[in-house]
Amino acid sequence: MASNLPASKSGLYADPREDWLALHSEDVIDPARRIVDPHHHLWDRGGQRYLIDELAPGRRGRIRVRRGGDERQRRLRQCCDLRRHRRPRQPHAGRGRAEVLEAEIAAGNGRFRGIRHSSPWDADPDVAGMYALRPKGLLLDPTFRKGFACLAPLGLSYDSWLFHPQIGELADLARAFPDTRIVLDHCGGPIGVGGYANRREEIFEAWKASIRDIAGCPNVVVKLGGLAMCLLGYDFHQRPRPPSSEQAAAAWRPYIETCIEAFGPSRAMFESNFPPDKGQCSYQVIFNAFKRIAAQYSEPEKTALFSQTAADVYRLKLG
Repeated sequence: MASNLPASKSGLYADPREDWLALHSEDVIDPARRIVDPHHHLWDRGGQRYLIDELAPGRRGRIRVRRGGDERQRRLRQCCDLRRHRRPRQPHAGRGRAEVLEAEIAAGNGRFRGIRHSSPWDADPDVAGMYALRPKGLLLDPTFRKGFACLAPLGLSYDSWLFHPQIGELADLARAFPDTRIVLDHCGGPIGVGGYANRREEIFEAWKASIRDIAGCPNVVVKLGGLAMCLLGYDFHQRPRPPSSEQAAAAWRPYIETCIEAFGPSRAMFESNFPPDKGQCSYQVIFNAFKRIAAQYSEPEKTALFSQTAADVYRLKLG
């Protein structure tokens, strides 16, 4: 019987449990394949630590991590947190954000590529979780868009984390700023909890229509992952044993294949979303599941999905 384990304080993902994850292991599929993982969180908060030292353990294969200097990190911490929207009182908010972005670029010493912004909103508090106080319709807000307009002139991209009912708002933003590269995180945040629970087929069709619509914006690409969070509505974290890659692939395949079909491999990239997705399965299982789903694609398409799209979007030089 599944245990009634709580999700993390965010309500959107389960806290990782190393002892539980250790109950299942499997060999890495296609271990020689190059992977550029474009979505990793580094944090030390709420009693959880996941920094550079925690990144490599548990992975099989050669890991390359570029470390930044302490001075650059100090300067970055001094900059404003652009991921949180505040309605500025001054009328020239756009200029102020441009100055912060320029400071980020300088502090990043050539490695700063863009910003990631969290704008999830839903009227259902069981869905909104930690984002319950975020404003509705943020991506349509004129003040927000003044700041957003600073990105393209500086050559910066915009990663968007939201819930699937908001995809239409992001599509509107993408059409208003066609020169700004936008990355849709986590397959567009399909919801399967709260008032969306037990309606998977209905919700899937609505989500699918939104994905096809936003894929019509050539400046938008999609990250394939984030599906091992509690948000999707699967209970893997409550089962006696972690899922295998076969089980994970079966659950995620409809979402990932829909995104690839809509965007094409050259505008799609697999992501781990670690450690939030670590609450339901291990790193090996996540990428083995991706490899099972991608088995039907050609070698050039696999290269795009696992490494080249990410390298192109974030302007990385692969050695």
